[in-house]
Amino acid sequence: MIKKRKLFSSLFTVVLCVILALVSVTGCTTKKEPLTFADLDWDSAQVHNRIAAFILEHGYGYEINYNFGSTVPMFVGLTDGSNDISMEIWVENQQEAYDEAIAEGTVVDLGGNYLDNWQGFLVPTYMIEDGDLPADISVDNISDYWELFQDPEDPTKGRFYSCIAGWQCELINEEKFGVYGLDEYFNIFLPGTGAALLTSMVSAYESHEPWFGYYRSPTPALGLYDMTVVAEPAYDEAVWEANHGCSYPAVNVNICVTASLPDRAPEVVEFLEKYDTSAAMTNAALAFMESNEATAEEAAVFFLQEYESVWTQWVPSDIVDKVKEALP
Repeated sequence: MIKKRKLFSSLFTVVLCVILALVSVTGCTTKKEPLTFADLDWDSAQVHNRIAAFILEHGYGYEINYNFGSTVPMFVGLTDGSNDISMEIWVENQQEAYDEAIAEGTVVDLGGNYLDNWQGFLVPTYMIEDGDLPADISVDNISDYWELFQDPEDPTKGRFYSCIAGWQCELINEEKFGVYGLDEYFNIFLPGTGAALLTSMVSAYESHEPWFGYYRSPTPALGLYDMTVVAEPAYDEAVWEANHGCSYPAVNVNICVTASLPDRAPEVVEFLEKYDTSAAMTNAALAFMESNEATAEEAAVFFLQEYESVWTQWVPSDIVDKVKEALP
């Protein structure tokens, strides 16, 4: 009898150890690693980050982190794994780095976020209304008015506020200026960040001063400030490939992830592959954010409430229910 009790006790101990081991292993394998977003320094990227993050946190149970920074270091973060997700990679604006990362397999492109975007050269509309510039302002005649945009560091030329330093459009704008002959009349000024470019435009606008520069849509600024496009020749693929001497084409604004994410979190990748919005939806969220002095988190909630029929197509029904329950 004593031997049976000892045997039973030994078996019970073994079974208990096996159960505890299985529980331990299961707990380890089901624990989800936090996800880190590349929190780029412009509003639309931050809003899209928080739309996706709200779904991933409340629908899938992920802890969310953000790394804030500008284009170049945030893309490097995707390649080295310190960032997991970027919701806005403006591909053509960083073409060389993008091509290299895709070729080396350090970054995975999951497809477009929104493709109906715009970029080009602008002046404040009040400069036309005040009679300082003609209504048909273009790259063919703006050199006649360079003195209006006098560069404070070099009064012999005007100043053009170009694309963010490190973006592909920095080089494209420089080439455009050579083709159009504008480099003889304007110095190209390179802002260090998206915030610096925006500040240059907003400061000039609110002071009713001249401004000539590059900007893009969707952005809250172009929803709030009346700007006029400086006309360029219509986009032509052959001309673009030869010397960029025409209007910008729409850019691929894609969702990219670090190479390890598809294996680590396949359900996240499946969701992000279905994530699909538009410039109009993005502008609506940005306008809400600006008009209400709202945070990016609040703008994300606005988007999820306003476009329920859109985002519910991206995720399974059980995830939809969890996200809806978390919405205010």
